[in-house]
Amino acid sequence: VQLQASGGGLVQVGGSLRLSCAASGGTFSRYIMGWFRQAPGKERDIVATITWNRGSTTYTDSVKGRFTISRDNAKNTVYLQMNSLKPEDTAVYYCAARRPWNDQYDYWGQGTLVTVSS
Repeated sequence: VQLQASGGGLVQVGGSLRLSCAASGGTFSRYIMGWFRQAPGKERDIVATITWNRGSTTYTDSVKGRFTISRDNAKNTVYLQMNSLKPEDTAVYYCAARRPWNDQYDYWGQGTLVTVSS
């Protein structure tokens, strides 16, 4: 299983970016997909999750109302639409996948850097 994250970049405060995570090498219909982020000097934290089959979502409080996670089953791709970006959103963003019965994520993509300038 491979996950390929893309879409990071430099954006001004209040701007938007859309991250993509292309999945390959497996059957993802039962996976839970997650976006994580790690800011400089901090631990990696969960941002949002989505289930492939029903599209059920969860968000960390700090991004609710600003970020939207979605998936395109035909393309095996998960997205993270990020609006109203703030400097504190600056981080390396990672996508990951886990089977529903696992507590830990099984597969990780490489990170994509998001920098929000003020």
